[in-house]
Amino acid sequence: MEKRGLFGQLIGEVFGTAILILLGDGVVAEVGLAPRLAAPAYNWNTIVFGWAFAVIIAVYVSGGVSGAHLNPAVTLALAVKRDFPWKKVVPYWAAQMVGAFIGALGVYLVYMEGLQAAGMPNVWSTGPGAVFSATFWGGAGGTASGSYSLLNACIAEVIGTMVLMWGILASGDNKNMGLKDNLGVFIVGGTVLAVGLSLGGPSGYAINPARDLGPRLFGLVAGTKGLFDGIYWLLPPVIMPLVGAVVGAFIYDWGVSSYLNKPE
Repeated sequence: MEKRGLFGQLIGEVFGTAILILLGDGVVAEVGLAPRLAAPAYNWNTIVFGWAFAVIIAVYVSGGVSGAHLNPAVTLALAVKRDFPWKKVVPYWAAQMVGAFIGALGVYLVYMEGLQAAGMPNVWSTGPGAVFSATFWGGAGGTASGSYSLLNACIAEVIGTMVLMWGILASGDNKNMGLKDNLGVFIVGGTVLAVGLSLGGPSGYAINPARDLGPRLFGLVAGTKGLFDGIYWLLPPVIMPLVGAVVGAFIYDWGVSSYLNKPE
């Protein structure tokens, strides 16, 4: 029964993460290619709202099956500070990566002609070479106000993922004010929206290793250039969210959980 149960949970993670990337990277492609309107009609707000609702829909679809981690950093933090079984961590990670790859394939199928006409730009992942690299990395002029170092991007990912974990833990904490079950999904989506609006500039707020690495691998297969140049691809979007999620869970328990009354 355990194997059958785990298999269903993994399918849920694949399905949910695929939806997350299909809608999340889909809005990036929509904004980057601007197929219906002139480019100024779209902006950063379009991206962050698109990602927030991508999270909401993905969690609604898969939450009842797998818990809708959809993020290796969340899975790791729940194993470290909650009761998620360690034996499920690597299978969940694998399922999330597969789902992210499939979601990126879906984006490619929807925007195939536009992507090909544009020379297969990086709508898949964050950081240098992304469609919005001019915003994150200073543009042609390289001005100080728009350029962020690798260190700065790492710090942004740690802090952004910490905030994500605080929203996730609070949304399901029956000792806190968080809303559970269906309504709690909107707290998580709102957290992603807040991170994107307030903290997303320096790195593009991956805050999810699978969200960045799975589509990056698909982009490599699809023919996007420069996705694995340098060390950026590993540090801010992959390693730092793992660190931020675990640290965020410890801080939540230290600064919030320890002062909450137990439910009657």
